[in-house]
Amino acid sequence: MVVDDEPGIRTALQANFLRHGWRVETASCVREAIRNLEGKEFDLVVTDIRMPDGTGMEVMRSVRELSPGTAVILLTAFGSVPDAVSAMRDGALDYLTKPISFDQLQATAAQVMHRARQMAAIEPAAAGDIVGRSPLLIRAIQRARAAAGTGADVLIEAESGTGKELLARFIHDSSDRCRKPFVAVNCAAVPEALLESELFGHGRGAFTGAIGAKPGKFELADGGTILLDEIGEMPLHLQPKLLRALQEREFARLGEGRSVHVDIRVIATTNVSLAAMVERGQFRGDLYYRLNVIPLSLPPLRDRREDIPILAQHFAQKYAAQLQTKPARLHPDFLERLQLQSWPGNVRELANFMRRVLTLSETLEIDARCFEMEFQGSAKPFIVSQQPMAAGAGALAGTPIRQVERLHLENTLALTDGNRTHAAEMLGISLRTLRNKIREYGLPPRRYA
Repeated sequence: MVVDDEPGIRTALQANFLRHGWRVETASCVREAIRNLEGKEFDLVVTDIRMPDGTGMEVMRSVRELSPGTAVILLTAFGSVPDAVSAMRDGALDYLTKPISFDQLQATAAQVMHRARQMAAIEPAAAGDIVGRSPLLIRAIQRARAAAGTGADVLIEAESGTGKELLARFIHDSSDRCRKPFVAVNCAAVPEALLESELFGHGRGAFTGAIGAKPGKFELADGGTILLDEIGEMPLHLQPKLLRALQEREFARLGEGRSVHVDIRVIATTNVSLAAMVERGQFRGDLYYRLNVIPLSLPPLRDRREDIPILAQHFAQKYAAQLQTKPARLHPDFLERLQLQSWPGNVRELANFMRRVLTLSETLEIDARCFEMEFQGSAKPFIVSQQPMAAGAGALAGTPIRQVERLHLENTLALTDGNRTHAAEMLGISLRTLRNKIREYGLPPRRYA
């Protein structure tokens, strides 16, 4: 579809595309372009930015909402190049400046369609788990796919909720180890005293209660992949043994002397910078360099906002299948409100929000009112104390730091109904740090799951 308010340019572009074998429709304004998008699917939209009834940005938003698989090329006068660059960040694949060179337009269209086909080919390869078409996400997946074929160890550093474990599983499934086990260990969730046994196993009588020998996760992953989730929480005293296991691919069970050899690939993930932890003396440098053979990352949701409508539709279909109902219809105003949110919890937070909206909604028509009812309601702070916290930051002046921290900890735990995992994510700390804080301040541990 060619969208331009100038009849001469519109006709010339249409003739050029027809001459190269395209089927072409035209629109003279934003309103007509949106009407076309509502009724048909297009492989490519070529749109001017400045038009009497709106902008090419509005066409872009409609493409994202109505036809996420459609590629977009923007046409812009010299003075509106910044608008084109901004739109490319929102999902346009390229832009051209007027006056248009027809040869350049056809070359650009061919390149754009090639990139679009590459993106379409990547998404199904992720088995529907990693969803999106943003350039940042596509590059991350392409890099992960390249890493999968090397057999080298991988370190994934990204924010919580971005899908680090999904990327790790994608690497495993794309490798020649795909038919072997994928074993995940959350280094933050396992009590420190049990972590060595969890990783390397133990022999009979290795400690009180060890009535028999037990293989560890490294043995269970033999031939496949082991995921060390939140590796930054690995205690310093265990790091030398982990380093040897990574270098030699052998270790000894706790309480036994014989060595166990394994053939494994190691993928480690973290939501903090291990390099910064090395500088602070909180993580061994030699272990960091051993893990960081192929570094990968995933973009936070705020940097791939064009994927939010795609993700929302994905979750709508997923939860409809779980609830055994028809998929809900997500109105454009609802999707627009989703895109305006910062989503500090990234895809995980968006998924949880969509589950709540779809579960509690009495209708399959999800619009901006549903957003207001659920998001705004959940965003209100739940204050459980009469301390000055509720009065604002100014009222805290002079309050001892420990008292402020304890109060903030109590409020956050109350907000999450005592769920320590969610509270740790909201506070930006690890689960182990949160457990230590609960003990430090003498909070009743059984209140918090």
